[in-house]
Amino acid sequence: MAPITVVEGRRLALSNLDKVLYPATGFTKGEVLHYYATVADVLLPHLRDRPLSFLRYPDGPAGQVFFVKNVPAGTPEWVTTAEVPRSEGPARMVLVQDLPSLMWAANLVTEFHTPQWVIGAPGEADRIVFDLDPGPPATVVDCCRVALWLRERLAADGIEAYAKTSGSKGLHLLAAVRGASAERTSAYAKGLAVQAEKAMPRLVVHRMTRSLRPGKVFVDWSQNAARKTTAAPYTLRARAEPTVSAPVTWEEVADCRTPKRLDFKAGDIAPRVQDFGDLLAPLLDPEGGGAPEVP
Repeated sequence: MAPITVVEGRRLALSNLDKVLYPATGFTKGEVLHYYATVADVLLPHLRDRPLSFLRYPDGPAGQVFFVKNVPAGTPEWVTTAEVPRSEGPARMVLVQDLPSLMWAANLVTEFHTPQWVIGAPGEADRIVFDLDPGPPATVVDCCRVALWLRERLAADGIEAYAKTSGSKGLHLLAAVRGASAERTSAYAKGLAVQAEKAMPRLVVHRMTRSLRPGKVFVDWSQNAARKTTAAPYTLRARAEPTVSAPVTWEEVADCRTPKRLDFKAGDIAPRVQDFGDLLAPLLDPEGGGAPEVP
């Protein structure tokens, strides 16, 4: 029998707490749940009102890894769900709005992935995102150089960017925007990726073509499409170790000389939140609620 836990008045059956999910470090499912409970205050605002895609890895990263977009079987009736428009017809998806829902979802062993829009306005982008992906032998150090260029270029258009590690090899840039469709935002992001490649042709590539990518940073602008999602801030990743998509300061980006400098595990996050708070909080409440428009 799975132990029953009560979280804010909701009964949850939490299973296999001793199961090792990350064999490289011995990190267990119980520790995954503890991690999410610890970071809930900073994670939940980034999930709220965004239909979630779950990348599940119930037997650890070396086992089966699969995306779940529709409401999983057995979802408790108190977990919020919403109908979401899709090209193939509407679908029902999960919204993680509170701590009990977060712990229920964490018990499924999942990475959390969010779109760049909220359920109340599925046709309007409220985020712009760049996924900087290094093609070996390039590393996150090279991503940092590209991120600094993009930060300045976005600032020239009045858009303030924030950075987080991908929790894998690269870096994500995020900014709050308003008043544009996903198509418009994608076109703008692609334009900046093309400009970055022109400015740094030996370092940057804006096309996904594999053969172009060794030793360069692929500036992936495509995650601005309405149907696409990006790993959420603070989510654990299905990697060999319990790495996290961790918000970082621009000082850390500028000072990054080795990949280790921007490699954060589950145990690193609570002390960082204590020191910095949520470095991505400005995305949730842009100055006076007025996010800039996409040019």
